[in-house]
Amino acid sequence: MSYLAKNYNRKKISFKYGKGSYLYSTNKKKYLDFVQGIAVNSLGHAHPKLVKTIKDQSKKLWHVSNAFQIPEGEKLAKKLCKKTFADYVMFQNSGAEATEAAIKVARRYFYSIGKPNKNKILCIKNSFHGRTLAAIFASGSKKMTEGFGPKVPGFYHIEFKDTKPRFPRLRNRINKNTAAIMVETILGEGGIKPIPDKCLRYLRKICNEKKILLILDEVQCGIGRSGDFFAFEKSKVKPDIVPIAKGIGGGFPIGAVLMNKKVASGMVPGTHGSTFGGNPLAMSVGNTVMDIISNKKFLNNIKSLSKYFLLKLNKIKEKYPNIIKQIRGKGLLIGIELYKDQTKFIKKLMDNQLLTIRAAENVVRILPPLNVKRKEIDIALKVIDKVCLEIK
Repeated sequence: MSYLAKNYNRKKISFKYGKGSYLYSTNKKKYLDFVQGIAVNSLGHAHPKLVKTIKDQSKKLWHVSNAFQIPEGEKLAKKLCKKTFADYVMFQNSGAEATEAAIKVARRYFYSIGKPNKNKILCIKNSFHGRTLAAIFASGSKKMTEGFGPKVPGFYHIEFKDTKPRFPRLRNRINKNTAAIMVETILGEGGIKPIPDKCLRYLRKICNEKKILLILDEVQCGIGRSGDFFAFEKSKVKPDIVPIAKGIGGGFPIGAVLMNKKVASGMVPGTHGSTFGGNPLAMSVGNTVMDIISNKKFLNNIKSLSKYFLLKLNKIKEKYPNIIKQIRGKGLLIGIELYKDQTKFIKKLMDNQLLTIRAAENVVRILPPLNVKRKEIDIALKVIDKVCLEIK
């Protein structure tokens, strides 16, 4: 009997340890892990530099609270700001907390300039921004909000379509109460759907025109996952607020909100806090992850691996046109859209010792570590091809 609540439908498998791209189960099987904690373990399992960082810092200091200065956090914030559009950072513990904080930053900014009624945020229907009460209503998915009423006010929704125009009647949806547009740069749970650079530039143009803020949620697609440090970089767009988490901790819980100077001006002492956010242990890990992933050579290698992986996956799609509908994604955030429900496909991949995870629209989500080896990608491709043949 398990005393854990039943809010997860866990697979009947557990793991004893992991190394790099692999997990080793308690029944002594070796699995190629292309879930990596759902894009969390950006450097795979038990990366030696992360192990050393945690070991060294754990002997010195774990937690002191934000009542005091935390040098490790100051150091990581500086690195993030120097690398990105941001002027300031607020550290949290998770993606959901980072999204919540981003919402607070946007509303507080308009309050601070004497426009408290500008407090509504326009989001994409059936997107994903976390599991807090506010975040599920921001996501606009009936599946996520059912049973959790009353509705949290302040959010309304637009469609993101695969056909042009991508955002129908967007300009008309913005009113006097709109504070911000918040979107995932690449929709993750929603089916691995990148928002094209042209559309991101259009969103920025509308926000400028209407004098509202642009929030780009990069919790899943940021920190090198797309091949660039942030997925929006190629568009040359500068957002106002960006929540991050997952990959920045390499497996250790870290979240953060990055913001420009303008919006940060509203966050005066007492407006937001976090007991554990920015603790010395987390910040030490974040600094090590940042040093590795922000390296241009490392990011270029992700692009190279991605190009190879996507090319080979599209060849498998051509081989099995009645099984695979589309290959989606960017960098190492990849989706295989199937014609039929993906449950059986994912199960057969796992039976062949390849771990993947589902997303909406019958998509099999593939999330290898960012330092995955090409030979490991080749192993995954062989398994995917084999499963397609078995299902055919």
